[in-house]
Amino acid sequence: MYRIFSDGGSRGNPGPSAYAIVVTKDGRTMHEHSEFLGVNTNNYAEYRGLIAGITKAIELGADEVEFVMDSQLVIRQMRGEYKVKSLNVMDLYKDAKALSSQIPKVTFTNVRRSEELIPRADALLNKELDMHT
Repeated sequence: MYRIFSDGGSRGNPGPSAYAIVVTKDGRTMHEHSEFLGVNTNNYAEYRGLIAGITKAIELGADEVEFVMDSQLVIRQMRGEYKVKSLNVMDLYKDAKALSSQIPKVTFTNVRRSEELIPRADALLNKELDMHT
């Protein structure tokens, strides 16, 4: 099973933003990626990270994926527990839902920033921001 850890953030809200993903399969790191996004909100960056993770899972032909994030808001929106009210992320939410529907078995898990590989994704994210700010 694949587990994909993603993190997004901005320095200021809005401010310079980026995301990072760490893709694992059966506990082994398979792929890492980060990307600078320009000036955006934190939630925008979180969704872009999730979409990057979903896209990578589809590229890998994954049929079972757990997406792990420290963003409680994004996870609860993806689970249908919270409505998406922000027009800034509505299209990203729709894209994430449509893309994730292409994977047969998907779960969304919220963890604290200190758990699992979130610290690695956070480190990649901050390295990306450091290069651009």
